[in-house]
Amino acid sequence: MMFAVRATVLSAVLLSSSPLLADTPLLNDPIIVTGRGLSASRADAAYDVVTIDRARILQSASGRLEDVLRDVAGVQSFRRSDSRSANATSQSITLRGLGGNASSRALLVLDGVPQADPFGGWISFPAYATDRLGQVRVTRGGGSGLWGPGALGGTVELESAIPGELDPFNAHLAIGSRNSKDARGALTVKRRSGFITVSGAYAQGDGFIPIVAERRGPVDHAAPYRQYSGAVRAVTAIGASTELQANFSAFDDRRNRGTDNSDNRGRGVDGSLRLVGKGALRWSLLGYGQKRRFGSQSAAINAARTTSTLTLDQYAVPSIGWGARADIVPLNGDIELRLGADLRAVHGETRENYLFVAGSATRRRVAGGRSVTMGGFADATFTRGALTANLSGRIDHWSIRDGRLFEQTLAGTTLTNTAFADRDGWQPTGRAAVAVRAGSGLTVRAAAYRGWRLPTLNELSRPFRVGADATAANAVLKPETLSGAEAGIDWAVAPGAKATVTLFTGRLHDAIANVTIARGPGVFPGVGFVSAAGSYRRRENLDAITTRGAEFGFDLHHRAFDVHLSYSVVDARVQDNGAGRALDGLRPAQTPEQQASATVGWTSPHDQRLSLTGREISRQYEDDLNRRSLKPAFTVDATASTPIGRHFVIGLRGENLFDKRVEAAIASDGTVERALPRTLWLEVTVK
Repeated sequence: MMFAVRATVLSAVLLSSSPLLADTPLLNDPIIVTGRGLSASRADAAYDVVTIDRARILQSASGRLEDVLRDVAGVQSFRRSDSRSANATSQSITLRGLGGNASSRALLVLDGVPQADPFGGWISFPAYATDRLGQVRVTRGGGSGLWGPGALGGTVELESAIPGELDPFNAHLAIGSRNSKDARGALTVKRRSGFITVSGAYAQGDGFIPIVAERRGPVDHAAPYRQYSGAVRAVTAIGASTELQANFSAFDDRRNRGTDNSDNRGRGVDGSLRLVGKGALRWSLLGYGQKRRFGSQSAAINAARTTSTLTLDQYAVPSIGWGARADIVPLNGDIELRLGADLRAVHGETRENYLFVAGSATRRRVAGGRSVTMGGFADATFTRGALTANLSGRIDHWSIRDGRLFEQTLAGTTLTNTAFADRDGWQPTGRAAVAVRAGSGLTVRAAAYRGWRLPTLNELSRPFRVGADATAANAVLKPETLSGAEAGIDWAVAPGAKATVTLFTGRLHDAIANVTIARGPGVFPGVGFVSAAGSYRRRENLDAITTRGAEFGFDLHHRAFDVHLSYSVVDARVQDNGAGRALDGLRPAQTPEQQASATVGWTSPHDQRLSLTGREISRQYEDDLNRRSLKPAFTVDATASTPIGRHFVIGLRGENLFDKRVEAAIASDGTVERALPRTLWLEVTVK
């Protein structure tokens, strides 16, 4: 990771000394540099869009992105644990009950760049220090013509903070329960023709014991973590109406899962360049690259929880993603027309040692491949008077190539050497929506859409184990496709008060799931021996997952008070008459029926701040057969802060104040793993 640190510092030095950021005016006309991409489409009026502003982002009790996203009911990760204790491969994003899979079924982008891991589709949450963000936009519902593959349940757009939202200098230090530390800092240099921001973040803690007290044994201990990240962002004007935006970031993430032989480690480097034209003809050109490297260990724990035996050492998962995108807005009158094309290519592989005997590995596995998606899109929005109508469509070509699974003994004997057949195809995407302002602050809207997702390289090529359970890969998985519709109302109840209600339905065709095929003991294809305590699963395309539900939201800003309420209820069901027929009619794994979030905040005229957040999540099932149930959980977070003079702010934060047990996982033997217990913080900010 020292390379990433040195690269961050070098980038800052080079960019800050660049003539592009010099204080010399390029033209006599005023130069306005925003640091943003193209403005949001007017079509947003016809969709279910939730915006989390910077003030709310900074009021999160944990200071973590996954916690911020929980303000929007219906947004969920595969596990209830956050990025301090969860297995990194279980941290995905999905919406509207499209769970049951640890790969993301919602698309996350940062300044226009897709963020899912190139190999596995999970999200590296420690890479995103929340003080670097200016806003978060969540669009519920799939089929985004603008963003393309991956936007099944919706799209989450992160936008970096800009100088108007940043102090010239900011340093933050917090100490918390269990020897936790959280340090962040940022420096912003403004020039007439642009700005540069350099930031860093560091977090560590001794962690808590994930296994609940009544099931612990000598093998269980606290789960420590250490995570840091850095970012450099430079924006400069090129002419009167064009911006060049350069981003570079890096992160390192190390955590333990609460036993010996259960380490997770990940690191990554990202870079992007974007040109944005903001004159009479609006346009954007983007190019980016991503490099990731992940590793993890898995252990078998005996029934008495007295021994931990290494069963898998996934010592390296290198992957690379790169892509490009072009947008142009040739019409911007009553009809706003946006045209564009994009490309994303990923390749990677897992390298792992397995089948340990007397503490030593006896076999090695390498599995991976590459995939490419490229497409073009058109998005047209018509506005006149009270009417907004949107129609968008895109066509994508996809290809999966060079897939392979290679297994050998460490003595050199080849056991498996399979090259998977190359495949390709086409997928259409589309959305249509209409919104009408009906008067008295009421807007009525309706939309229909189709979206799709390509299987990840991880799903296609890599078998894996969790405890005694083993899951085989499936190289012939088909892309998932979603058809859905929604109808809703947005009601401006009073100045500063808005309520929203949305009803939705969707059908995820060919949904990828880990399907239970048999119980051990036995030797099964793709995974080998499974003990009597475990299950044999295989990734399969189910016929469908159907969802229907409702979302409610309410936001109020009145004098010194603000209120944010969000509630989601969804009925999600599996439909299958093939390999997953035993799942037919059941709920997808890890999919709660109800989620709710409520925040009440108060800000004094002297910038003193208090906030209280309550969150409820209903029962959900650990497994696809709905036999292991995770109990409902209600948690309360709180924050309080006050300025001390002009340059200091001190604060208190509390997560899970009442120390409620939030169940995150249940093993096949009934052992329960919990999420974060009560955590208290004392913090100081210098600016």
